[in-house]
Amino acid sequence: MSRVLDVRHLRKHFPIRRGLFGRVANHVRAVDDVSFSIDAGETLSLVGESGCGKTTTSRCILRAVEPTGGEILFRNEAGQEIDVAHLDRKGLRPLRRQMQMIFQDPFSSLNPRMTISEIIGEPLLVNGMTDTAERNARVAALLDTVQLPNAYLNRFPHAFSGGQRQRIGIARAMALNPSLIVADEPVSALDVSVQAQIVNLMLDLQDRLGIAYLFVAHDLSVVKHVSHRVAVMYVGRIVEIAPTEALFSSPRHPYSEALLSAVPVPDPRRRAQRIVLDGDVADPSSPPSGCHFHPRCRYATERCKVETPELTEIAPGHAVRCLRAEELSLQGVATG
Repeated sequence: MSRVLDVRHLRKHFPIRRGLFGRVANHVRAVDDVSFSIDAGETLSLVGESGCGKTTTSRCILRAVEPTGGEILFRNEAGQEIDVAHLDRKGLRPLRRQMQMIFQDPFSSLNPRMTISEIIGEPLLVNGMTDTAERNARVAALLDTVQLPNAYLNRFPHAFSGGQRQRIGIARAMALNPSLIVADEPVSALDVSVQAQIVNLMLDLQDRLGIAYLFVAHDLSVVKHVSHRVAVMYVGRIVEIAPTEALFSSPRHPYSEALLSAVPVPDPRRRAQRIVLDGDVADPSSPPSGCHFHPRCRYATERCKVETPELTEIAPGHAVRCLRAEELSLQGVATG
């Protein structure tokens, strides 16, 4: 497989300003030394509690926010590897069509004053498809791809259900044939029955077109179904990254174990052993010393309070940021 995206040591720090002159007193380390890669046709999921830096990471990759440091290497249509993190506005423009986003709220992401034909056709028009007949034909084909009838073309977003609006958002993201799509919690605002339809649609498009997905989510049941690999984030850092089956069946970081304990088990004979973490996510402006997770970790030792763990590969494709990863035996969930 060819690599589409390679993120290296990505950082995003937001300044905290105080006083009359707005002097910088501290920084919120929303993303702090994050590295991962995604291949063509692969789905990498970013998971973790709210405030762990998942969405900020995805927005940095799309340059919706300016990264503080690191590299975001994206392979363009010509096969060249370009560092998105250091491009100016003019350099970014030709790459915009190759990196698209599916938003969490399908209603607020659609312009209520535009018809569906105008919403899906806008990216085509902006990128030079000025022939109306050609553009309308492409929009009709995209609507068919997301399994909506062409009779909907002249309707407005308020006339559709949440699932239908998300299909429209997917059609808009697909309009320019991107190689990478960032999906920021694309099904969390939908009913459970509709979630499955949207997820299956995204997987079908990936199989047919070889799209790479960065899937930002907190619902591990969905993540298990869609992902090839999973990266677990905590306080701006990746604490574990592994193939989906390996992470779900045998996690190696205590935070991953706690998240997996919340996954429902479809067997009434098995009683779930939920691990409830004490306290809240650490403050990214003043994280704890040593391992950031140690105040909430039931396996923490004195060493964890003073020594900062590095992200270390413990098996092929499986890396973890934990000082006790080799000695702990943690509980996972069935992947079947």
